[in-house]
Amino acid sequence: MTTTPNGAAGAPSARPPVVDMATWQAARDELLVREKAYTREGDALAAARRRLPMVEFDGKAEVVGAEGAVPFLDLFQGRDELVVYKHMWHDGAPHQGQCEGCTTTAWHLQDATYLNVSGVSFAVLTTGSWDEVAPYVAFMGYTGPWYSVREADAPIGDSMGSLTSYLRDGDRVFLTYATTGRGVERVNGSIGLLDMTPYGRREAWEDNPEGRPEGHDACWSWRADAAGAPTWGPTSRPVPQWTRPGATPVETLGRQGHHH
Repeated sequence: MTTTPNGAAGAPSARPPVVDMATWQAARDELLVREKAYTREGDALAAARRRLPMVEFDGKAEVVGAEGAVPFLDLFQGRDELVVYKHMWHDGAPHQGQCEGCTTTAWHLQDATYLNVSGVSFAVLTTGSWDEVAPYVAFMGYTGPWYSVREADAPIGDSMGSLTSYLRDGDRVFLTYATTGRGVERVNGSIGLLDMTPYGRREAWEDNPEGRPEGHDACWSWRADAAGAPTWGPTSRPVPQWTRPGATPVETLGRQGHHH
């Protein structure tokens, strides 16, 4: 999920060419044809996703949340569908040592109102023990439901760093879809907006015109120092943490290993 950056962002050294409005519109219209094809392919993929088979599992398996141990069925909150984000966890690490990628993703998922009105519930699952997870959730100011799935088997407590969808039919529960890696990008609206800008994400893998700002390793911007400058190391925090009261500069990452 995360890697270490090689350096700070470089200053812009090349910009798109300046043209008149008619020339810009012609280029924009040409690109729009490709964008519409991309949208239609996305629609086709979503249709195929809805046609996947599903796997039944024990919906009475217990997970632990703010109300104590509850059956997985409770996460549906009476609705028929459930989407969860599975948040990676470092046992014993302080807040700044928890997964920066998952912190970024979870930060974009703080309000499930539009999911709820469509009959879909949402929750965050993690393998951390609840006594560690609860203070982290309070510190981050998350208001949505979080649960520890430390003792749960797949497809509840399997690989973290993923989005997973479930369906309920009465007391029967089914796994319908899961994705990980860049598959979770659809949650992060900031990434989508960066893809619309002339300098993009400023990551090394991107195909950019010559002379554009130097790209860095993937996810280089997920951690920042007290001044807000992207950096990776023991003195940095996941970027969303800096908006939280009490998020002071730190001297140690407080976890083993620098990435997942």
